[in-house]
Amino acid sequence: MSWGTELWDQFDNLEKHTQWGIDILEKYIKFVKERTEIELSYAKQLRNLSKKYQPKKNSKEEEEYRYTACKAFLATLNEMNDYAGQHEVISENMTSQIIAELVRYVQELKQERKSHFHDGRKAQQHIETCWKQLESCKRRFERDCKEADRAQQYFEKMDADINVTKADVEKARQQAQTRHQMAEESKTDYSSILQKFNHEQHEYYHTHIPNIFQKIQEMEERRIVRIGESVKTYAELDRQVIPIIGKCLDGIVKAAESIDPKNDSQLVVEAYKSGFEPPGDIEFEDYTQPMKRTVSDNSLSNSRGEGKSELKFGGKSKGKLWPFIKKNKSPKQQKEPLSHRFNEFMTSKPKIHCFRSLKRGGATPEDFSNLPPEQRRKKLQQKVDELNKEIQKEMDQRDAITKMKDVYLKNPQMGDPTSLDHKLAEVSQNIEKLRLETQKFEAWLAEVEGRLPARSDQARRQSGMYEAQNAPSVNNCAQDRESPDGSYTEEQSQESEVKVLATDFDDEFDDEEPLPAIGTCKALYTFEGQNEGTISVVEGETLYVIEEDKGDGWTRIRRNEDEEGYVPTSYVEVYLDKNAKGAKTYI
Repeated sequence: MSWGTELWDQFDNLEKHTQWGIDILEKYIKFVKERTEIELSYAKQLRNLSKKYQPKKNSKEEEEYRYTACKAFLATLNEMNDYAGQHEVISENMTSQIIAELVRYVQELKQERKSHFHDGRKAQQHIETCWKQLESCKRRFERDCKEADRAQQYFEKMDADINVTKADVEKARQQAQTRHQMAEESKTDYSSILQKFNHEQHEYYHTHIPNIFQKIQEMEERRIVRIGESVKTYAELDRQVIPIIGKCLDGIVKAAESIDPKNDSQLVVEAYKSGFEPPGDIEFEDYTQPMKRTVSDNSLSNSRGEGKSELKFGGKSKGKLWPFIKKNKSPKQQKEPLSHRFNEFMTSKPKIHCFRSLKRGGATPEDFSNLPPEQRRKKLQQKVDELNKEIQKEMDQRDAITKMKDVYLKNPQMGDPTSLDHKLAEVSQNIEKLRLETQKFEAWLAEVEGRLPARSDQARRQSGMYEAQNAPSVNNCAQDRESPDGSYTEEQSQESEVKVLATDFDDEFDDEEPLPAIGTCKALYTFEGQNEGTISVVEGETLYVIEEDKGDGWTRIRRNEDEEGYVPTSYVEVYLDKNAKGAKTYI
């Protein structure tokens, strides 16, 4: 099957068909181009989606990704990012291997098609010229034959007429001969041109046009093959990324399989475990004690000694309390039902174990003493690790400076070795500061973990006085410092419990006689004494001072005979009486 033989007379239709083929190719190029734009847009949207749900650095979200479920979600986001990258690869490969190649091929195809149809039109024009020449020779031959025939008839007519002279007859005969000769010449030319035209026509329909049409057919078939190859490449480029996309999906499945609910539950324990023991049984409150005062007094006399007992209970009877019931130094409040107090205990947050954190400003203590033991231990361990990293960084910097100094000593032209002494001393000083800081936090950590013995009350007070004098800007206190009302301490050994019980026992008898005022104070700020052992004050109120600050940041004051308690020293301005060494002001 050949277009040259089968479609020898369909020049115009072949021209339209080949143009349509080029249009189809350009349409396919446009399709692939739009597909690449979709792939890029899809990849961009996937990347934006993955970025949108990525955890923000140094935020609470970043801490949440310790859990395996959150890690699986983070792995999914990362895999989706790689998944988007494969769609970008598809777009790039289609652009380079399909669009660019087809655009260049279309330009070449248009040039080849133009050349072939130019040759076809040239052959058409040549055959048309030959045809016109043949027609011209044919008309001249026909005209000459008619002229010769008329001349012959005129000669015969003159020759038959007896009235015509001989000279006229001769003239007519010569004219007829001339016309016959011209007709013969025209016949010869017409025959020659006709043979030439037939030859040209045969060459045109059997040689030139078939060759041209064959080239056009081959061009069209190459175009069709090229489209098929491009479609195949289109599929192969998609197929090439399927293994990588499969790995991305496998990564998501693997991340899902790595989710461990038990591990997440353990992380919750580590994150929120306080280290406190659950509350013990609530003691029975016997409201029939006043009815048995005599029996109890006798029992007390036997345990404490009759002399002192009689002196205490025989003197001032007003406001007498049962020895083991702690006196409430805060304003009297109506007792609430036991169930209400239990519910409040179970739902309330842990009490602040360091009253210094109540100071104005509310900054977090340096030793994290405001946290429960387990959380405090974690924070201290984290701080120690951070400090060790900083120390290592500074040591690396010191080693680098030392090496540079050695290079300068060996090659003075490169630099002055003494210029690095200041930097080296500064780095060494930073290392020493960081080491001291690390030792401090390690000591606190060891104390929390029970590796160091608890500090005594006197040592704590001295430490608190030193911190108050040397670092007033640091809101710091030890976790084991007792609050003014003798609340929770970190060391709950039997010995400390006995001491606290004995102290409370003695305080109940000592508090029967109010402590003398040693000065006055003026409230600088309003303080809501919500914790046991504290007292509320209003800004500008004047009260009596009965115990000055012992270094723990608290001053004991009294409003009247029944209302006394502790307030932060920074909340009041204290004026001691004349017997004191002078008026002191605590701000």
